[in-house]
Amino acid sequence: MSNIMDIMDAFSKKQSPYTVSEIEKAQAKAKKTGRPFLEVLQETTGKYLEPGLSAGADPDELNEINMKMSEMINAGLKKTEKTGKSSQARDLCSSAEKDIQDLHLHLEQDFGISRKEQPEPQPSPASLDPRAFSGIEETAGGKVFGQETYLKKLAVAFKRPFILPEEEKHAKNCIYIYGPMGSGRHYGLKTMAEELASRHILAKGDIRTVDLARYPSAGKDNVFLQDLYSALSSPAQVILFENYQDCHISYLTYINDLVIRGECYLQDRYTLQRGQLVNVVNSFTTETVSTFNASGKYLVFMGIKGVDELANIFGAPFVNALGDVCKTDNLTEESWKKIAGVRWTELKDKAEKQLSFLIEADEDAILAAAVAATGKNAGTAGLLSFFDKLQKSLATIKLEGDYPKDAKVQISIMDGKMSAEIDGRTTDLMENLPAAYTGDVERVKKEMDQIVGLTRIKEYIFSLEEYYQTYKKRTEAGLKASEVSKHMIFTGNPGTGKTTIARIISQYLKAIGVLSGGQLVEVSRADLVGRYVGHTAPLVNQVIKSAIGGVLFIDEAYSLYRGREDSFGLEAIDTLVKGIEDNRDNLIVILAGYSHEMQQFLTANSGLKSRFPNIIEFPDYTGQELLDITKITVKNKGYVLDPAAEEDLLAFYNKVQAEHSDTAGNGRLVRNKVEEAILNQSRRLVAEPDADLSLLQLGDFQLDEI
Repeated sequence: MSNIMDIMDAFSKKQSPYTVSEIEKAQAKAKKTGRPFLEVLQETTGKYLEPGLSAGADPDELNEINMKMSEMINAGLKKTEKTGKSSQARDLCSSAEKDIQDLHLHLEQDFGISRKEQPEPQPSPASLDPRAFSGIEETAGGKVFGQETYLKKLAVAFKRPFILPEEEKHAKNCIYIYGPMGSGRHYGLKTMAEELASRHILAKGDIRTVDLARYPSAGKDNVFLQDLYSALSSPAQVILFENYQDCHISYLTYINDLVIRGECYLQDRYTLQRGQLVNVVNSFTTETVSTFNASGKYLVFMGIKGVDELANIFGAPFVNALGDVCKTDNLTEESWKKIAGVRWTELKDKAEKQLSFLIEADEDAILAAAVAATGKNAGTAGLLSFFDKLQKSLATIKLEGDYPKDAKVQISIMDGKMSAEIDGRTTDLMENLPAAYTGDVERVKKEMDQIVGLTRIKEYIFSLEEYYQTYKKRTEAGLKASEVSKHMIFTGNPGTGKTTIARIISQYLKAIGVLSGGQLVEVSRADLVGRYVGHTAPLVNQVIKSAIGGVLFIDEAYSLYRGREDSFGLEAIDTLVKGIEDNRDNLIVILAGYSHEMQQFLTANSGLKSRFPNIIEFPDYTGQELLDITKITVKNKGYVLDPAAEEDLLAFYNKVQAEHSDTAGNGRLVRNKVEEAILNQSRRLVAEPDADLSLLQLGDFQLDEI
């Protein structure tokens, strides 16, 4: 025990004011009261340590003392077990072990020093047996079908640093993987990493993913650098960077330097506190982090297009610094059948274990149906969805019925329909699940028909269905299909139906399969323009994110541009243009406002006009149209318009539209007049208790003023 106390005394001399005597007294009191040793020590001595290492303590020395104390305690315990010495010796060692645990906690909480573990041995070029890679692509090919060339290239990429000398601070290798979606890019990489780990070529088979789409705009440096540091310092040796095309250029610079130079320099000063990077630009600390390096890591980048796209974003030096480029190909029907066969076997096993169903079926027919589900560009997602729906449908049958254990389920396919026969009952498996919400084209068309006027606008919207039907057929046939811009500008006076039409468009395009969500997100300048530097771009990106899959409707869009001195507004417009381009396949943006102001707004950014070729003018309503809208509004509110009031209402609307159409409010004028009439009717009914409760008479309308 004295040796232990000597070490603790040595520890105290490094960075603590505690003496051996104080430690012994605190230890005795802690044992008697059952309280934590360090808590008692600080309380009895009145001496508290300041957090941090500013006192000059060396983390390596502290960790060395820490390790020695642990080793001595463990040795003492083992000795008492072998010799059977007195229980007092065992108690002393156990007590000391508790003290060491407290010390570990003390080191971590007060100084950010974690207990050092023995690092796992890493293979080196000198010690690696070349035969360790033998046949690895064939082994991985037993799980990843139809990508023999890809797996062979991937094996070479991981082998390369063991053949060629590694450069100091550089990554072991930088790899680019590209190919069609659903072709096994991720699964192949995952399978290869796991196989390398099983052969002890990699210490771990984990892959750390950095989604660069999380950093679409400037101003998130601390978040990005923390995530990058976390990935580089993680035990995973394979770091996968995805969606580089959606990342802001300021962050790609760090990635670019990691690949080309092996390290990147941080612009600000950072220090590490409990594993977290903390900006210390206004601090006088000397222990700072100024660079990151990729030593010991495989940096993998993944995309869909070839190296040309990579060069367009990162530059030619980046592409030239890559060690290997690996490509996946579209899978053949035979490969799809193999994948489907694996999934079918898994489904039957799950059905037996989880549902107590014994599945019987014509396997060839099932696999053919699964392969067919990969068509229309659905790929792997389509195949996985097929088996997922099948499994969920079987689970629904189990939940809704009472079946014996190991009941036989006969699955058959006829005329494209898949059914299951069990216990004398037959169920359509694909109809057994709640249908995904796709919208109702006919309902939307019916709502559109009820809208008064806007004939040309309705014709334009309905023409979109015909265009996208043709577009879809050409795509499915493998032909080139040039997609037209879907973004629109609505111009016209207030109350002409712009917002209503925008909502119907979002629902309509969802129903015909153009949009995935169909929601309408309505915003104005206040929702997009921040109040301080660095606030605007995140606001715009957050709004765009919420609208993906639907329609983003920006009312009075011209208010975003208040001249060249409006830097915040210009930043909002620039960010909006980039967001439109990045999400062009699943987002429609509609800008609304007055005609003249919108023309001026389009000059704010050179990319605006080309992205909004569809300018739709909403004309003012005629007097007759306003009267028709009045009838519909009254009916929707549960009232009836007195026919005797129609002539005067029409004359009123004609006069208003002829003299004040730009300010009267169009449809809003109707709403206001109907609400006034309902309020006036309620007053009239107090004096006429026997009058019709639903009838709105001419006298209920205030037609003497606008």
